[in-house]
Amino acid sequence: MKNIYFLIPKSAEPGSCPVLATVTGSTGSTPRKPGSSALFLGGRLIAGSVGGGVVENRTMEFARTCSEGGESVLLQFSLDSATSEHEEAVCGGTITILVDSNPRAHTTAFTEMEESIRAGQSGVLVTKVIPWNETQVMIKRCWTTGTGDIPISCSSGEDLQKEVRALLETGNRAGYREINVPVPGEKHSSTIFLEPVFPLPRLVIAGAGHIGKAVAHQGRLLDFEVTVIDDRSEYANHANLPDADNIIVRDIGEAMREFPKDKDTFIVIVTRGHGHDAEALKPCIGSSAAYVGMMGSRVKVAKMRDEFISKGWATEEQWRKIFTPVGVAIHSETIEEIAVSIAAQLVKVRRSGN
Repeated sequence: MKNIYFLIPKSAEPGSCPVLATVTGSTGSTPRKPGSSALFLGGRLIAGSVGGGVVENRTMEFARTCSEGGESVLLQFSLDSATSEHEEAVCGGTITILVDSNPRAHTTAFTEMEESIRAGQSGVLVTKVIPWNETQVMIKRCWTTGTGDIPISCSSGEDLQKEVRALLETGNRAGYREINVPVPGEKHSSTIFLEPVFPLPRLVIAGAGHIGKAVAHQGRLLDFEVTVIDDRSEYANHANLPDADNIIVRDIGEAMREFPKDKDTFIVIVTRGHGHDAEALKPCIGSSAAYVGMMGSRVKVAKMRDEFISKGWATEEQWRKIFTPVGVAIHSETIEEIAVSIAAQLVKVRRSGN
């Protein structure tokens, strides 16, 4: 489960506390959008990114200062003036970054989030930012799955619940939202940031051979929850597949029939032979999987197509939805190149939603 928040309770070092930086707003052209986060520890970046280059370097400097002083701040960078003549990458937009000097104070929220996501339950991280003085802010966080009360006070708890439910219903992973909350007697209003968090999309790889292993590695880099299925224990093991989150050792066809397939499921079939490919593919025909790709030469694919249609295992329309031969055409030859072409196609489908 590749979520930067899950690292916070585990990122303890003697004499130091992690600092969490999150992009909360952006206008114009910026390197990262709202919801992007980076975790700093001991004056160095250990996970994530808020944009790289000058923005990340300056954020790292603030993170170091905040860690030493225990103060949290809300920063704004103008990217057409944040660089000197010796620095590169002037985007022309503005970016706002919340620097939390002590995210471990919100361990309960992050732990509840991890428990929900591991159970396949989506939710929203609610972050309330309260102005303390001209530069410092106070931060409160909680996790909600959209049911029950939200334990963060605001002017209208009912409106906040509606916003949370709307975010979860749309399923928009880029649905980061900002709400201003007036504070009686104060000239500055508090701000509530709503960040929807969903379980990772699942990448299911049928086949634990060389290509399956390489695709698993790419899948991990691309933030999929990676499951590899194979009936050979000498291949389907964590020593051979260090990037797999889950390994299933059993008959490939049987395992594929039982594996749940929905709009967040991406299936890559790279078994060791035609028969195993067919058995892995049959349960995927007509499923709700977002992507089904199968490796094979054009001759092999044509023969399988004829077989599936003639035997009634698939209709013409269903067959056209299969990505085969799999991968983006980049003239790949090596195992690693083939895995990259498959990974590129996965990204294209995931980002297009089609």
